[in-house]
Amino acid sequence: MKLKLAALSIAMLASSGAFAQAGDTLAKVKASGVITMGVRDSSGALSYTLGDGKYTGYHVEICSRIIANVEKAVGRKLEVKYQSVTSQNRIPLVQNGTVDIECGSTTNNATRLKDVSFLPTTFVEEVRIAVKANSGINSIAQLNGKNVATTTGTTSVQTLRKNERATGVDFKEVFGKDHSDSFLLLESGRADAFVMDGAILAGNIATSKTPADFKIVGEVLSVEPIAIMVRKDDTAFKKVGDDTVKELMKSGEISKLWDKWFQQPIPPKNTKVGYAASESTKAAWATPNEKPMEDYAKK
Repeated sequence: MKLKLAALSIAMLASSGAFAQAGDTLAKVKASGVITMGVRDSSGALSYTLGDGKYTGYHVEICSRIIANVEKAVGRKLEVKYQSVTSQNRIPLVQNGTVDIECGSTTNNATRLKDVSFLPTTFVEEVRIAVKANSGINSIAQLNGKNVATTTGTTSVQTLRKNERATGVDFKEVFGKDHSDSFLLLESGRADAFVMDGAILAGNIATSKTPADFKIVGEVLSVEPIAIMVRKDDTAFKKVGDDTVKELMKSGEISKLWDKWFQQPIPPKNTKVGYAASESTKAAWATPNEKPMEDYAKK
């Protein structure tokens, strides 16, 4: 009788979502039959919406591979729900159990590691500047007196301010609520430049009405490891994610996924991002690691 009551209590806890806070995502999804993927509406080819509640992209596909292995681990088919997240709310939504695995464009850094965990780095990003092709702007020095857009809640905000202090260039920061909103600030002329991860810039340019009107310019402002995010201290769930990502790297499959999403035409407009994997990204694939952004700054 006591065993039956214990089992019933566990089932009730799992169905109530208490396991999310306790860091046992496998138990939670096994009990509920549902796993929630955090996705972005406009994170370039990493994670973006097709409309009608559908999402796709490089990280979304990697997360789908992880979820297939989660299903094997828990012994049942899972319903996959998509939860659109923003730069501001993605970490709280992972922490509170609303999102089980975040498949957007999140930089692994020391501050975030206090609140969440990251799977091995899937690519190493370079923060750059996007401008209108006819703007005459080619470097950060030419942003003096200009309006510069970036997205609220991203590491690019700190990068922007750091470069402003280091160079002595005085520009006005304007903020988009998400990446598409920031790009719209550039597109509409309310911003003279948009500072963000190069892959996100390239993706937004590729899917814009007139891609030839924009270009990526200037110095590399920051080097950042991008990874899929999960709850902190959730060892069993993280291991499934780690093992899946490492197998994709070992088999060379991750290079094929990169080619699919960044070098080939992608939906919905059949446009090509044309963004090559950097040497730092290839090194991260060759030697899987979870090094935060600060480790790259030491080089």
